[in-house]
Amino acid sequence: MPTKYRWGVALALMSGATLMAGCDMVASDPAKAVETPASPTRASTAGSPVPATSRGVDLSEPAPAAPEVSARPAEGATPVADGTVPFAFEAPSRPTVATATECALPVPAADQPAKVFAAGAYGGRDLGFQIDQSGNEAGRIDVAVNQPGGVPVILMLGSYDPTIWHVGWSRGTRIAAVLIGGYHRQVVTGLPKDVPVLISTYDNKGPCGYFYVSAERARTLNPIARRAFGRPIDMVYLAQQGRVLVGEALGGAGGLITDAGGASDESFRIADARLAGEAGLAYAVSQGWLRAASQADASAWLAARNAKPAADVPPIAGGRPAGNISLHNGYVVLKAFTLPEGLYGAHSGTFFVPKGVPRPTGTLGHSTLYDFNTLTCTGAGCERD
Repeated sequence: MPTKYRWGVALALMSGATLMAGCDMVASDPAKAVETPASPTRASTAGSPVPATSRGVDLSEPAPAAPEVSARPAEGATPVADGTVPFAFEAPSRPTVATATECALPVPAADQPAKVFAAGAYGGRDLGFQIDQSGNEAGRIDVAVNQPGGVPVILMLGSYDPTIWHVGWSRGTRIAAVLIGGYHRQVVTGLPKDVPVLISTYDNKGPCGYFYVSAERARTLNPIARRAFGRPIDMVYLAQQGRVLVGEALGGAGGLITDAGGASDESFRIADARLAGEAGLAYAVSQGWLRAASQADASAWLAARNAKPAADVPPIAGGRPAGNISLHNGYVVLKAFTLPEGLYGAHSGTFFVPKGVPRPTGTLGHSTLYDFNTLTCTGAGCERD
């Protein structure tokens, strides 16, 4: 007897599981974790997802334009009885259309009507703070879904950089499931609590692997969609300036809504003590653990190293070249501390450890450390000095 839905890994999702902040369990297997913000628990009927349309309100006025689109209630706004509020969304001026253990979501079977829409970009609009240990600032992407008529919409969202996804939808639109990919951390807010979500990134080693949505990477998307949904993507939409409209064009009256319990961007912000990359180094300076290095520090290291007898190295006429040390993100260690995460690529640093100061703990990444206690160099830049 045919079944309408493939339940896959998310059987427990349809049994009233509550999505919590960070990475919580939304399936029967404890390894099946999903990142989504905390909000008040909503009741749902086991085995019968509540359509997004049952939670909407009809707006008679256009959604107000604002320089910063927010999925949170406007100041003074009161949620309606079904727990939604208006979703302000400013469409781009030139829109472009173009951790569970199994890569699967409870979606309509392949022979049932449904639309699969992919949307995203390399990153969203800058938020000016971090939500993970990558060293990259987080971005925000607002997704407006407009597919009235009751055909279930399956979303496949992806961004390389750490991203906060805000989702709103129109009256008559039903969101059936959401798969989110990226290299770094991805979180989502604004969805109805009964919508199953799976987040699969490089950092969380998710079951669908790592992907993000762009024109250049469009060829990589259908294989993942077939694994997760049992069907290919119907359309890819590219975000611009951190906003993307998915589905049909919006009418003049707008009428977008989002969940009233959606978390704020700030709720995902990590504490200063956990900042990664250059922001973490700046925090270490503010705590007195580091100071900025100067050319004098680099020259002192080179002089000390050149004065050290070299074992089994023939003499060089005219003396050994003085050498050169890059001071990219250069710091002198002043006291014991742990290096921040994310010291890779442009976020890497150069560290000098004076005599009597303990060597910092943590992961160097692509950084270089010059230790005056042992006159040894450790890290990526040692061969260049």
